[in-house]
Amino acid sequence: MSVPTLLVLDADPPPRLGSLTGRARILHTDGAGLAERLPVADVLLVWDFTLTAVRDAWPGEGPRPRWVHTASAGVDHLMCPELAVSDTVVTNARGVFDQPIAEYVAALVLTMAKDLPRTLELQREGVWRHRESQRVTGTRACVVGSGPIGRAIVSTLKALGITTALVGRRSRTGIHGPDDLDRLMARADWVIAAAPLTADTHGMFDARRFGMMQPSARFINIGRGQLVVEDALVEAVSKRWIAGAALDVFDTEPLPPDSPLWQVPGLIVSPHMSGDTVGWRDELGTQFLQLYDRWEAGRSLPNVVDKQRGYVPGH
Repeated sequence: MSVPTLLVLDADPPPRLGSLTGRARILHTDGAGLAERLPVADVLLVWDFTLTAVRDAWPGEGPRPRWVHTASAGVDHLMCPELAVSDTVVTNARGVFDQPIAEYVAALVLTMAKDLPRTLELQREGVWRHRESQRVTGTRACVVGSGPIGRAIVSTLKALGITTALVGRRSRTGIHGPDDLDRLMARADWVIAAAPLTADTHGMFDARRFGMMQPSARFINIGRGQLVVEDALVEAVSKRWIAGAALDVFDTEPLPPDSPLWQVPGLIVSPHMSGDTVGWRDELGTQFLQLYDRWEAGRSLPNVVDKQRGYVPGH
């Protein structure tokens, strides 16, 4: 009996798949070679989740893998209409990034509240300038996106004494629905975008929503770059409609050197690293191997993406 063919859309360093020796025929490809090799694969591991190669190659000719796993929380980089209506099962890396991202958000909140960027600037200049900073305990946060990452952010911010409101796709116990978002944003000191990218969330943070935020409020995006209308954010921060912002994800990545986002006072730019802690690739590889064990045994898979919604539904 022939073993399944596992096709890996590679990134450097590649995943450690030694335990699959004899259990899978492993092929590797880059984005340019994906379309040619896709028809022979039973399983596709999207290890390089920065590429849109799957979305581009999937509509082509020939058979398609029965299972696609992406080593990322988001799936917008691979979803296309043909994959969405197919019988192929799609899974993601739900669970790996939750707490690291929550810690990163907490770090950004403290960094902005305590004015650490200016402290470091003054240190480099050799200037002693006493200032007052903000207490975070007792402030309000609106977290948009009720998946595991959003819930981990809420839990972590509550430990800092921040009153939190969580907004999801629909209202349920402990979670506000979309109709409450504007009201909650208008009262929040911290607005944190942690939603998946879907047709409903694309560009949801625009000039209107930045305009309703308090002048003392700050905005953080660790979800997807396309959630934000970047020109509107640049204007809001530059004109001090809001007190500041921090972006870890962008419409175009890597962020081009000539992007105005680099030069906005009060805006923190980081290179899509909020979930990437030491050993994160090993965790992703271990997670895939555990899923492969289940798939090989014919058992149901966790982390199955609703391909119409674009994310793993909550319970």
